[in-house]
Amino acid sequence: MDNSIEKRTKRLIMRPYRAEDYETWREAYLGLSPARNEWDLSPRSLTELSRSHFRKLLALQRDQRRRGDFYDFAAFRKSDGKLVGMVALMDLSRGVFQNAYLGYRVLNSWWGQGFGKEMVSAGLAVGFSDLRLHRIEAGIAPTNRRSIFLARSMGFRKEGLKKRALFLNGEWKDIVVYALTCEDIGMKYRGDLAKISVRIR
Repeated sequence: MDNSIEKRTKRLIMRPYRAEDYETWREAYLGLSPARNEWDLSPRSLTELSRSHFRKLLALQRDQRRRGDFYDFAAFRKSDGKLVGMVALMDLSRGVFQNAYLGYRVLNSWWGQGFGKEMVSAGLAVGFSDLRLHRIEAGIAPTNRRSIFLARSMGFRKEGLKKRALFLNGEWKDIVVYALTCEDIGMKYRGDLAKISVRIR
C-alpha cells in the first residue's frame, strides 16, 4: 500500500500524511485544548512540531507501510482541509489470523461532532477491503468510556479483558478487547483462503 490510497466519508478525507501537510499538522497540534482525560493529548511544544520532526514522522510511516504491519491515516475535513484526527491499523497478523488492531483519535478541538464514527468507518473499509483482513480488534482501557461507546456504536462486540496487555505511560495496563469480523458487517472475506490454509500434521 502506498500514499495514493484514500477513503472519503461525508465530511472527511482519510489518507496518509504527505510532505505538504506540515503546516496543517503543526496548526492542529498547537491548537489543542489542555488534555481532558488521561488518554487525551495536550498541546505540543514548538520543538516537537518542527519540520524535521514531521519529516521523521513521514519516514517512519513509510517504513511501517513498507513492512506491512502498521497503516496510519490522517483525517482531514473536506470543507477546509483541517486535521480532525487519525486512524491506524496496527500489529497486522497475516497467515491464519488475518487480523489487526484498530486505533483511533479525534483531536479534542473536534470532540462531540460525530467525526469518530466517520473515521472508524473509513478504517474498517481500509482493513476489510484494501488490506483484506478478516478480523479487526480494538483494545480499549476499561475506563475509557468515550472509546468504548464509539466501538459499540460501530458494532464491535466485547470479547473479554486482557490483563496487563499494553505498556503505556510507564506501566502495564489492562485492556478490554472489542472485535469485528468482515462477516459481522455483511462482507465476504476478500483474501485468498487457499493461501492461508494450513494442515496440522
